[in-house]
Order: sequence, then structure tokens, then C-alpha cells
Amino acid sequence: MEVVDDTRSRMEDSLDAIGREFATVRTGKAVPSILDTVRVSAYGGIMPLNQVATVSAPDPSLLVVQPFDRSLIGDIEKAVLTSGLGLNPSNDGALIRVPIPPLSEERRKEYVKLLHRMAEEGRVSVRQARHAANDRIKERLRAHEVGEDDAHRMMANVQKLTDEYCGRIDTLLASKEKEVMAI
Repeated sequence: MEVVDDTRSRMEDSLDAIGREFATVRTGKAVPSILDTVRVSAYGGIMPLNQVATVSAPDPSLLVVQPFDRSLIGDIEKAVLTSGLGLNPSNDGALIRVPIPPLSEERRKEYVKLLHRMAEEGRVSVRQARHAANDRIKERLRAHEVGEDDAHRMMANVQKLTDEYCGRIDTLLASKEKEVMAI
């Protein structure tokens, strides 16, 4: 049954990855995870924003970025501005304020399409885990390590896992889509 447990672990990893990706999609309100994809040129390298600053959301339409080192404030501001998120940060010397503008209907629909693509990638990842598990089960069957009944039972368990995790991805998608479309 370690095949089924390994498959469950791979599918759980896929679900976690989808959750992280969904968190980076902008909704109408300020959420610090929006800036998770921002990379800052700092200390001679490129670093994630959360390693050089603290990001907080004091109200639903504003993010505040507090750098750990004030000398990086210009680099952080530039990184947020050029991140492709459509945000315009303002720097007051100690903090960077990032107002989150409300989303237009057209932009919301674009984000929903993006979410659907991300969800489909997650489903593909889950199905790949199923395929790999089924291949391992068939190998064990050919090597006479398991009987036919056990192999069919394990494949049925793997299919149940696949259905469960695809359903969980769909649930995540529906809740995030609702969040994006809320005004």
C-alpha cells in the first residue's frame, strides 16, 4: 500500500502548490501574499520580497512594506513597480505604501481565466501522480509481487484519490473565483 501512500503525498503536494499559486492572484482586497512573486535586487543577488521586508495589510485597500534594511527601500519600490502586478507603490523614506486599486470587470474575468488555467495544471499534476502509481502497480503485478485482485484494489484506491484531489482543486477554484468576482 506504500504506492497509494506515495500517491496521496504527491497529490497533496500538488494541492498545496495550487493553493500557493491561487494566493498570488489578486482579488479586490489587499492580501500580503499578492507580493509573493516579487523579487528584489539586494545584496548582490535577487531575493524574494518577504526575505528583505515585512508585508502587512492595515486596511482592505492598502499594503505596507517595511524593509528590514532602509537602504533597500528604493530597490523594493522598483521591484514592486516592475513586477507586472499593475501596482504603484509610494515611498516615504521608511515605508512603502502600495494602494490596491479596485479591479475592473474585464480584469476580474482575466483573473478567473488565469485561475482556471492554474487549476487545470493542478489536475494534470494529480493525474500524472495517478499514472505513475498505476505504472508502479502494473510493474509489481508483472513481477508477481502482488496478486491481480490486490493490484485492481490498489488501482481503485488510486482512482478514488484522484477523484478526491480533483474535487478539492475544484472547490479551491470555486472559492477563489467567488473571491475574485466579489465587488
